[in-house]
Amino acid sequence: MDRTQLLLVGLPLFLFISDLFQLFTPPPQKPNSDDHHHHHHQPPPVIQQPQTLEFPTQKTGGIGAVGIGNTVTIDFCSSCSYRGTAVTMKNMLDNQFPGIHVVLANYPPPLPKRLLGKVVPVFQFGVIGLVMAGEQIFPRLGIAVPPPWFYQLRANRFGTMATTWLLGNFFQSMLQSSGAFEVYCNGELVFSKLKENRFPGELELKDLVGRKIANPTVVDGLGASSWS
Repeated sequence: MDRTQLLLVGLPLFLFISDLFQLFTPPPQKPNSDDHHHHHHQPPPVIQQPQTLEFPTQKTGGIGAVGIGNTVTIDFCSSCSYRGTAVTMKNMLDNQFPGIHVVLANYPPPLPKRLLGKVVPVFQFGVIGLVMAGEQIFPRLGIAVPPPWFYQLRANRFGTMATTWLLGNFFQSMLQSSGAFEVYCNGELVFSKLKENRFPGELELKDLVGRKIANPTVVDGLGASSWS
C-alpha cells in the first residue's frame, strides 16, 4: 500500500476517531459570567423622581389692609375723556391701600348748562326739518311767503344740514363738560381740579388720602394711629 492509499484511508479514520473523542468528552465548564464580564457591567440607571417646586404664596391678612372701611370717590368729567386718569388713580389707590373702596362717578355740569344741552338737539332737528320741508311748514305757521333767509339756506341744503349738525354737536359737548376731577375720602373733599385747575399727582393723591385715613374724625371717642 503506497502513501497515497494510506493518506486516503488514514485521514477519514483520524477524523472519525476525533469525532468519537469529542462526543464522549464532557464539555468544559463555562466561566462565571459575572466574573468574566465584571468590568463590562454598568450600574443600572437611577430613575430620578420629579421634584415638585413649591412657590411661596402671598400671605393675606388684616394687618396690612389699611384701607378697609374707607371709601374714596372720584367724580370726573366723563365727556372730557378723564376716565383714563380716573382709572389710573383708582389702581394706584387699590395697590397702596389694600381693602379701600374706590368709586368712580360722573361729575355733572351745572343745571343751566344741562338745560341748554337738551335744547341743542331740538334746535338741530328743527333747522334740518325746516330746510327739508319749509315750504309746507311756513303756511301752517301763518306765513304765506317764506322769508328770504329760508331760500338762502335752501339753496345749499346739504351744506346747511351738515353745518347745523356739526356745530350742534360741538356746543352740546361744551355744555355737557364740567372739567371736574374731584376726589373725596370718606365724604370729605381732599382734592378739587375746579379749584386747583390741574390734576393731582399720584404721590400727591396718595399722601392726601393717607393723611385722611390716618387722621379720621373721632367717632365714639376712638382715634387712629398716625400715617407713615
